[in-house]
Amino acid sequence: MKILVFGAKGYIGNEFVSLFGEDAIASAIDIGDAEAVAAALDEYQPDVVINAAGKTGKPNIDWCEDHKEETIYSNVTGPKVLLEECSKRNIYWVHMSSGCIYEGDNGGAGFTEEDAPNFTGSFYSTTKGEIDQYLRDYPVLILRIRMPFDGSGNPRTLISKIKKYDRVLDVQNSITYIPEFLAAAKTLIEKRCTGIYNIVNPGSMSPYQIMERYKEIVDPSHTFEKLSLEQLSEVATAGRSNCILNCDKLAKEGITLQPIEMAVQSALEAMKENVN
Repeated sequence: MKILVFGAKGYIGNEFVSLFGEDAIASAIDIGDAEAVAAALDEYQPDVVINAAGKTGKPNIDWCEDHKEETIYSNVTGPKVLLEECSKRNIYWVHMSSGCIYEGDNGGAGFTEEDAPNFTGSFYSTTKGEIDQYLRDYPVLILRIRMPFDGSGNPRTLISKIKKYDRVLDVQNSITYIPEFLAAAKTLIEKRCTGIYNIVNPGSMSPYQIMERYKEIVDPSHTFEKLSLEQLSEVATAGRSNCILNCDKLAKEGITLQPIEMAVQSALEAMKENVN
């Protein structure tokens, strides 16, 4: 396979480039620019396109609240351009989505791929929910992840982010261990699956619980305090999605990820090794 990865300089895009090795073609072009996208597709003639481009904001999604036009352009306009240009050429393509379009645990069942988004507390989440629902009507593979983490120490991972906080949110969430996500994504791509797939580790943890484990395994000197959901507005401009996703559909494809506690343990042990 020849795989063209848009957004290759980002955290997830770079992971895809590493995953596919010599088969991957890294691209940092503007996916909102239809002429540039068309030129890249015609030049490389890929078998698969992966869209890992988009605005998440730096240092966090609060950035999107003050940069709405840029966020719409990257998160909504760009994917629509890819849909049109890939459709013209009959190219199979993959879109990186987010589970941060929900709030709650859906009555304990977790949100499935069929549930409509119910969280619009941040502009970032609003744009991701809009394009998620738009693309679902087309033959596109849509991969939803949440709070991606690994043990690399990359500043874009969940653990690297929250270890910088003095106060850490204590609300249960689904999260995604990137090494297992990549293996699952590769399988779905090889099978040419389409539609939405929630790719999260079974179970849930709060960021606060993860930091408790970080303190135990990686850095006993680390200090932090518990932040409740009611206190979140004291440290964040935009609201934050806190939700549990259902991953039964992924399991029906024969793909199972390890329980969340085991995945976090693996990541933290890797971080400890990197520190030492």
